Amino acid sequence: MDKRIKDILEWVYCIIIALVLALLFRYFIGTPTIVKQRSMYPTLKEGQRLILNRTFRITKKIPNRGDIITFEAPTKDYKDWEVDQTNPVAIYENVPKGIFEKFVYYSLEITKRSYIKRAIAFPGEHVKIENGKVYINGKELEESYLNDDVVTESRHFNDFIVPDGYIFAMGDNRTKSTDCREFGCIPMDKIEGIVCFRFWPLNLFGKVE
Repeated sequence: MDKRIKDILEWVYCIIIALVLALLFRYFIGTPTIVKQRSMYPTLKEGQRLILNRTFRITKKIPNRGDIITFEAPTKDYKDWEVDQTNPVAIYENVPKGIFEKFVYYSLEITKRSYIKRAIAFPGEHVKIENGKVYINGKELEESYLNDDVVTESRHFNDFIVPDGYIFAMGDNRTKSTDCREFGCIPMDKIEGIVCFRFWPLNLFGKVE
């Protein structure tokens, strides 16, 4: 084999291996992301950059209450007459088909739309939203991360039990956040990452709570 061709093939192999390793690291270990929404204000502001921890995909460990998570956005919004408090689940209708489309969507995440919210309640827990507060199993939820004047209301899901395999999440900016109160609880397998720390701006570098 010609030496130049051999050298080119070696470079190609190295590039392919590097890309595969990078994709595996991004999918299973961690990846940077940028805040594009105002739903987590003032905890997070648009333009801030974060590192997502994705090791839960290996360990199968679910997020803790209060963790900030990112997840695949549901594809359907509920109408008032469609809301069923006994079945508070998000709907995903546009499922990618074919190996290449799934690779682009789930691995490269090029065409995927995501939300960033805070984990509030877990499978089997009774969630009730009333009088501007959140109650879990009859006890008011302590939310020190919220501003004192924040009022929590819900037009759709406000009195339900989180189904098995699902999680209930809300944004800190309650009046400006489209979250599980509107579209229902998120399947655990739709969670993409848990916010590990903020690396931009530099004056706010560190863990996000």
